[in-house]
Amino acid sequence: MIMTKVITIGDVKIGGGNSVVLIAGPCVIESEESTLRHARQLKKIAGEAGISLIFKSSYDKANRSSVNSYRGPGLKKGLEVLKKVKDTLGIPVLSDVHCRSEIKDAARVLDIIQIPAFLSRQTDLIVEAAGTKRAVNIKKGQFLAPWDMENIIKKIEKTGNKKILLTERGVSFGYNNLVSDFRSILIMRKFGYPVVYDASHSVQFPGGLGNKSGGEREFIPHLALAASAVGVDGIFIEVHKKPTGAPCDGPNMLFIKDLKKLLIKVKRVEKAVK
Repeated sequence: MIMTKVITIGDVKIGGGNSVVLIAGPCVIESEESTLRHARQLKKIAGEAGISLIFKSSYDKANRSSVNSYRGPGLKKGLEVLKKVKDTLGIPVLSDVHCRSEIKDAARVLDIIQIPAFLSRQTDLIVEAAGTKRAVNIKKGQFLAPWDMENIIKKIEKTGNKKILLTERGVSFGYNNLVSDFRSILIMRKFGYPVVYDASHSVQFPGGLGNKSGGEREFIPHLALAASAVGVDGIFIEVHKKPTGAPCDGPNMLFIKDLKKLLIKVKRVEKAVK
């Protein structure tokens, strides 16, 4: 198995032969109460499954299908909520940024700054995020080949920042559909940095419902297990107590009640592979 660098986020170590890490949370911050409730439950589930957790939720989803779609509470309020999760529960937090003007404020709170797939080639945004010296998670664009990520890595490394994560989230397969090529995980791990598999957005149908995205959440567990068998360093899963009623990306979020069972299987697969 290809060995990668170890990226340390608080007490969490990703890569370098360490056990698989979970990045999870609701797609978008709906309220402080809801976010903290999900975070507490995730901490309990991850602890029982013996897996390290990084909490993810977006303060602003700027790339929604429709101008009328719910985007989140915005930068200021959203970061306040994420800071509360971090300070209250002691969990590292991750969220995505969409423009350079957000990054300075975001870096004061976030442990990992995420560059969305649609913006994965935006040099100025990437360099600005890397310049904070925070860990940077680059989601591979649906339009990119895995070897294209090497150029993006070099943009980050040029700032002196080597806290880099790469995330696979499927590749465009015709209209409104994505497919996962698990060779991508192995190819990207050759660059020396940990690779995460986004099992949620890999089952998304981007814009598939006209004014919003669709998805097939029933395939999330199967793809997560496949990524574990390949030797991925982290699994990214968006979860919700009731995804069918969620304001954002409900069709490709896992019911949180089903997460523990999946994580136990992930650990078993990882143990068998190693």
